[in-house]
Amino acid sequence: MPDKPLTVITYAASASLAAIALIYFFNPNQLIDGDSSTISASARKKGIVGLSNPANDCFINSILQSLAGLGDLRLYLIRELHRRELDGPAIYAAVPEEDANGKPIDIRKLASLQSGEVTQGLKCMIDNLNERPIYKKTISAGSFIRVLEHAFGTRISKSQQDAQELLQIVAERLAEEYYAGQEARKRAIHGASETIDVEITPPRLSSDEKSDMDRSKPAAMTAPASSDSVVEKNDEGLLDGEDGFPLEGRTEAQIECLYCRFVPKANPTSFVMLNLMVPQKSSTSLNECFDAHFKVEHIDDYKCDKCRLQHALDSFTANLTKAKSDEHRRSIQTSINAIKEAIQDDPETPPKGIELPDISLAPKRRIARHVQITSFPKVLIIHLSRSIYDPRSSSTKNTSKVSFPERLPLGSLLNRRHYKLLGMVSHRGTHNSGHYESFRRQHVYAPISTPHLRKPSGPYNIPTLSSLPSPRLSTSSAPPDDPSSPPLTAGQEEVLSTTTTSPSPSLSSLSLSPSSTRPSSGSISGTTPPKLSVSSDPRSPTPSVPIPPTPRSSNSSRSTRARSQPQLPNSTTKLASSIDSTAARFRPGKARGARSKPQNNDRWWRISDDKIKECKTADVLGMQKDVYMLFYEMERE
Repeated sequence: MPDKPLTVITYAASASLAAIALIYFFNPNQLIDGDSSTISASARKKGIVGLSNPANDCFINSILQSLAGLGDLRLYLIRELHRRELDGPAIYAAVPEEDANGKPIDIRKLASLQSGEVTQGLKCMIDNLNERPIYKKTISAGSFIRVLEHAFGTRISKSQQDAQELLQIVAERLAEEYYAGQEARKRAIHGASETIDVEITPPRLSSDEKSDMDRSKPAAMTAPASSDSVVEKNDEGLLDGEDGFPLEGRTEAQIECLYCRFVPKANPTSFVMLNLMVPQKSSTSLNECFDAHFKVEHIDDYKCDKCRLQHALDSFTANLTKAKSDEHRRSIQTSINAIKEAIQDDPETPPKGIELPDISLAPKRRIARHVQITSFPKVLIIHLSRSIYDPRSSSTKNTSKVSFPERLPLGSLLNRRHYKLLGMVSHRGTHNSGHYESFRRQHVYAPISTPHLRKPSGPYNIPTLSSLPSPRLSTSSAPPDDPSSPPLTAGQEEVLSTTTTSPSPSLSSLSLSPSSTRPSSGSISGTTPPKLSVSSDPRSPTPSVPIPPTPRSSNSSRSTRARSQPQLPNSTTKLASSIDSTAARFRPGKARGARSKPQNNDRWWRISDDKIKECKTADVLGMQKDVYMLFYEMERE
């Protein structure tokens, strides 16, 4: 029998491989997206996709990795492309020849904006970066670079560039494509005429890049569709549930004349990135940078509109006394009345038909100016400007330490928003050269996440007892008027109240009810053990376990223990222990007697092109000297 041990080993190896294949086939996410406690450290280090750096592309790689960690941005890209899929390409191919003011427009540029090619290219790249590979994987950002070059009609230099400038260009382009698509939907709703169809030639991509783009590209963007698909939109051309561009916020600059206290109307200004100057000192904080940006500043030699009208009113009033003819007085009086009306109604709009004194003769006033955020973006990108410009020499880098919080509150007490840090870009080097690194919080967003991993469903999964209630104590089975039933003690009432109000599940199919509440001669401590019965009443899904009468014993310790907690018979105790052991066996991820720990959200990825390693929040917050850009996401209430 020389071949028997070899045969046994072969059968054992085959059975092991078959078991592994079955586990991976029926529940593969457990090995990929499982809990952190079940994954080794070496496996976690390979859980993100890196980007190659063939020629000074660290500024592009750091921006793409940071954008890939923003869940609201990814949700916007999915919804925007899905909206375009529902509308059809015919709507976004129709380009008007003139704008609303009758001026000619750049047809090629508008057609490129309405096609949303940068939005499509960024979504494809972010989808590739959000894969959860089971081995180390590195891809190239070349496809997105070619999309940018095709959209702007220029080449991106391979020399070292500023990451902030690239992000500013990409964010503004995404906003322009969003509003261009919005205007195209409005024209389709209102039936605008005099439009022409423009075909956009896509950029040249390799075969692998084309396959990736085709997988993430909606089907309706590759097949023609009619404009009749535009339905269920409001008067503003927005679909139901449209939330706008997540990177965009609005600010208003308010000014006030300190002489006449006139406050002109503020013009809102949109932004996709807040540029904060870093003060030139050894250390500072992000709050100080915000205070310096939004502080009240005083400006001299300002020409106030109301003060100018008041000066014109004084001049006309002085001329009125010098007028000799009645016709001249009536003309001056008419001008005075018009100026008074303009001062009262709208000082910013001078009265028509009246020649005011030269603006150089108007008095100069001192004003107070401050900026405030009126619309908070969902994703707040902060750029810490570290450039020190010197006209007599070359620019240098400000190496001041900037401390920043993990959670950032913004706004007034009545309009407060809270942001959470999700990404950071650091820069090491001088003003003209260096290296960019990105930090991403280890969030897993849909559709990659598996939030119901611990609650599987299907014919090949073991059912849990989460939907089955456990037995609880009740006194409903004992007749209230039975004189033989002793009253409940204080300890039993306390246990009963805490048990009946517990939200824990219970076994709905089992109930413990006594066969008799009167004591018998053969019972222990004057009670009869309850019998196990099946409850069939659907109106009472939670059965009850009656509290047996307090045992009458001469032993003081035994009576004290009986008063402090209800005692169950041996059969009930065995049943309860067996239920607990069964539930503990089917409870995944928890050992018996182990306390549930809160989910750890302190893990980050530190990404330097294709080199990836883990770090913690304290490591990210410690990068005070090299922090360059911060990515905050608004917390949902």
